[in-house]
Amino acid sequence: AQPLVESGGGSVQAGGSLRLSCKMSKWGYARRCLGWFRQAPGKGLEGLASIDTAGVDKYVADSVKGRFTISQDSAKETMYLQMNSLNPEDTALYQCAASDGTYNRGLCIPVRPGPFGYWGQGTQVTVSS
Repeated sequence: AQPLVESGGGSVQAGGSLRLSCKMSKWGYARRCLGWFRQAPGKGLEGLASIDTAGVDKYVADSVKGRFTISQDSAKETMYLQMNSLNPEDTALYQCAASDGTYNRGLCIPVRPGPFGYWGQGTQVTVSS
């Protein structure tokens, strides 16, 4: 089974909101870093936000700060990305990821792809003007 499964993507008009979910399976109790990334057509992978599974450390990239919020519910083994005031430039494939190994705050914040060994398949977000 996929260790990470995203949901919540879809099509929305500019100014709208979406909440993405990332369901984790069989992670146990190890503290990890979780992150959200996106890749738009013709562009590189962009780190958006990160949070640890204890919900203590959080980070949101400047590019989406004030519009996107990251959260997690350890009881549900689920991470969320609330996205508000969406615009066409937010159109992309959104992926969640989890780190492997022992939690390291310096590898979680700011978010970048290297420390993440587990990736979901992604959920598409399309914003129309």
